[in-house]
Amino acid sequence: MFENLSEKLEGIFKKLKGRGILNEESVNVALKEIRIALLEADVNFKVVKDFIEDVRIKAVGREVLDSITPGQQVVKIVHDQLVKLMGGVNTNIKFGARIPAPLMLVGLQGCGKTTTAVKLARLLSREKKVYLVSADVYRPAAMEQLAVLGRQINAGVFAAGNLKNPVEICVQAVEEAKREGCEVVIIDTAGRLHIDEALMDELKNIKAGVNPAEILYVADAMTGQDAVNVGSKFNDLIGIDGIIMTKMDGDARGGAALSLQAVVGKPIKFVGIGEKVDALEVFHPERMASRILGMGDILSLVEKAQANVDEKESLQLQKKIRKNEFSLEDFRNQLTQMRKMGSLKDVLGMIPGLNKVKALKNVEPDDKELIKITAIIDSMTKKERLNYLCIDGRRRKRIALGSGTSVQDVNKLLKNYVDIRKMMKKFSNKGGIRSLMRNFPF
Repeated sequence: MFENLSEKLEGIFKKLKGRGILNEESVNVALKEIRIALLEADVNFKVVKDFIEDVRIKAVGREVLDSITPGQQVVKIVHDQLVKLMGGVNTNIKFGARIPAPLMLVGLQGCGKTTTAVKLARLLSREKKVYLVSADVYRPAAMEQLAVLGRQINAGVFAAGNLKNPVEICVQAVEEAKREGCEVVIIDTAGRLHIDEALMDELKNIKAGVNPAEILYVADAMTGQDAVNVGSKFNDLIGIDGIIMTKMDGDARGGAALSLQAVVGKPIKFVGIGEKVDALEVFHPERMASRILGMGDILSLVEKAQANVDEKESLQLQKKIRKNEFSLEDFRNQLTQMRKMGSLKDVLGMIPGLNKVKALKNVEPDDKELIKITAIIDSMTKKERLNYLCIDGRRRKRIALGSGTSVQDVNKLLKNYVDIRKMMKKFSNKGGIRSLMRNFPF
């Protein structure tokens, strides 16, 4: 989402870092360019004005201009101000003492409330027993959609039956969740194409009926500043406690994410990064600021790895690498674990400095390629996966036919696999990793 903004900011900072000495004039020129970059990213113009002024006050101070590395000091100031702009720290949901704790999701039609409700249920179910209820009696099949998705994550879903009143549905759902021993009830409310009196009256009545622990506004990142304006109206009319940004994996400019906290005055608590039920993350302002400035996000990458990588299997793999026994079966297992961590583009974006590698500048990570590689390996026999040297021309034709690919694809996979084995052998040698790091381009 922030690719264009990141590239522009990196270009601005590169020029700053190239100067041995900074003066007030050069800082102002850089700030003018940052202002244009933020406005082009669809950040609210008032937010941009305040942001630039805050950076200016700190950046033209004597401790910066007289610093040994003034360019890097300015980068740090911009980073800190971005963190502040997005709320400073991540904010958790406040469930309160009541059990079950109702959470209301509100937002316009099409913003992704239903899928977000299921994603949130899956995320919270790691620690709490969660119950889902749809209060959308207007959209065809809205309740059925929630029920189908809820079954995918083994969450309880309230069956409204012949009930047609949204308030009554929510009140009875909370009572049912209490009887089921659930700790959280997530309410998927109805949306409209725009805010109207009927919608707000319904939401106010649901709020009065269930007394939610929190009301979370679901904002569509693709709608830009409209998401900010709608969020302000929801907050003024019913009061919200936090924001969930959806479609953060899209190609929107990202201005809404940078504007919401400052304009609405409520923190972004979660971000949706894909369509799958596990594609919801806790929002960390500092990590997001680092990613915007091209610094990567190692902490999120480590958390993804810990959640998806089997530690026992990882230790066994290390032993195999040291003995040069890394097979195609091991290769497939590693690809499977990588796919669980999310899209390749997101994973690579978390690695600091990778965007500066010239060889990768114009390379677009293709998740379909991982699926193709997995299909090719799955079409091999166990003997072939454990000993690639036995795969002759006849076997390659059979594997290509079985995986729906070409012999060229099979050849390419085997060549890449051999290269990976050689690289891993270098890693396992004494001093191999240290030698690699010395020659790394960033």
